[in-house]
Amino acid sequence: LNLLLLLPVGTLVLLALLPANRDRLVRGLTLASMLAQAGLATLLYLHFDGSAPGLQFETRVPWIAEWGVSYHIGMDGINVLLVALTAFLGPIVAAGSFSAIQRDVKLFYSMVLLIQFAMMGAFLAQDLFLFYIFWETMLIPMFLMIGIWGGERRIYATIKFVLYTAFGSILMLAAVIFLVLESRAAGGTASFAFADLMQAPLSLRTQVWLFAAFALSFAIKVPMVPLHTWLPDAHVEAPTTGSVILAGVLLKMGTYGFMKLGFPLCPDATRLFTPVLMTLSVVSIVYGACLALVQSDIKKIIACSSIS
Repeated sequence: LNLLLLLPVGTLVLLALLPANRDRLVRGLTLASMLAQAGLATLLYLHFDGSAPGLQFETRVPWIAEWGVSYHIGMDGINVLLVALTAFLGPIVAAGSFSAIQRDVKLFYSMVLLIQFAMMGAFLAQDLFLFYIFWETMLIPMFLMIGIWGGERRIYATIKFVLYTAFGSILMLAAVIFLVLESRAAGGTASFAFADLMQAPLSLRTQVWLFAAFALSFAIKVPMVPLHTWLPDAHVEAPTTGSVILAGVLLKMGTYGFMKLGFPLCPDATRLFTPVLMTLSVVSIVYGACLALVQSDIKKIIACSSIS
């Protein structure tokens, strides 16, 4: 599992050592790395026991002990298919950019490897501190992909993307700090591990504030109406590779966040907010579909159908 996660980083180091004009070698190394990662993900998927509870292929190493932070990754029933999806799309993204990207090839494929590492890490992380680092890291390569290799209105789309996601990230950071402090006050020990945080006895009021912050952050990433307006611009202006990553994996992060963090950490607040979430979900489904029906640009159709 560690090799699956760190393989893009090793390839990224190799690319950094290559001269800038070795475009063909850069493309070949990236594709080989993605194919190897897809092979590893397939192997792990085949050996994953769906009937067994808890984490599998788990690694937990203390990182910042005084804060209760650890390098903690593992696979469970929620992330196993998302890990496989991310690994499967990797070679498609790498090969699909061979002819489309002709300038700054080394930088582009470095960003592809970095976002692959960050997306895989966000799915595999079982520590909230580690999850947040991966969550934030995803924004950097996507920001550069749209801003450097995007269309005519790429600057506008990039700024809009950054403003929305930065707002969501600030809310999540506040929720993370608040959650850990409340958990420490309730249990007496500081820990960022998901399993430990879910055992903390949180009051309904605390859960409501936490869930509101997490839900806004995740709803932007889904994206859920009315926080969806950044997506059509980002989709249209991003290079095709960026659009594939957005629609294929990045937009799954919001829903994954709800399933992995929002609902389990705040069960009472989840029940309280269920009518609101269901209403917004239905509105997003219908409104996104209506938007898709009137579009003529294929990327806008994909963006609006992704909202739906």
